[in-house]
Amino acid sequence: MSRSYTLDLPDADATRAFGTALSAVLRAGDLVVLTGDLGAGKTTLTQGIGAGLGVRGQVASPTFIIAREHPPLTPGPGLVHVDAYRLGSLDEVDALDLDSSLEDVVTVVEWGEGLVEQLADDRLEVRLERPHGGFTATSDLGDDEEPGTEDGAGAEVGVRHATVTAVGERWDDVALPGEPPDPAS
Repeated sequence: MSRSYTLDLPDADATRAFGTALSAVLRAGDLVVLTGDLGAGKTTLTQGIGAGLGVRGQVASPTFIIAREHPPLTPGPGLVHVDAYRLGSLDEVDALDLDSSLEDVVTVVEWGEGLVEQLADDRLEVRLERPHGGFTATSDLGDDEEPGTEDGAGAEVGVRHATVTAVGERWDDVALPGEPPDPAS
């Protein structure tokens, strides 16, 4: 069973703030799968999750190292941040051995759609959509970097739309940030 809702994220700060709010309902063992074009805000959202979890280290796109672990600085779970952009098969995902630490941390996988769903029956899927056009070459927006860049080139200005889908029983009774109230209750 699953449920979905969409919310607007007007800028990078709102995207980070949503990630921070989302971290409040996350616990060890949770899997978050992020989908969206380059510059959609996947890493920015993960930065908010990391800040909310109180993890060590700068949360940056792990494009070339594939996965980065951020241990907790406070009581609570750490964060494993995965960028599956360069992975092309389930065998490559299995080689990361993510399921060995899944129960102890919050695992966030960028570009994971179609690759990591088998890791957990219960997961959050977040699809980030950005407007097209209006490119800026500044990095102060804090958005995702294109693979191979360090300056954030390709980040775009405009309201992003996040569609959050809660999959599995784990999320049945969890009120998610930005989710409209259930009219049946």
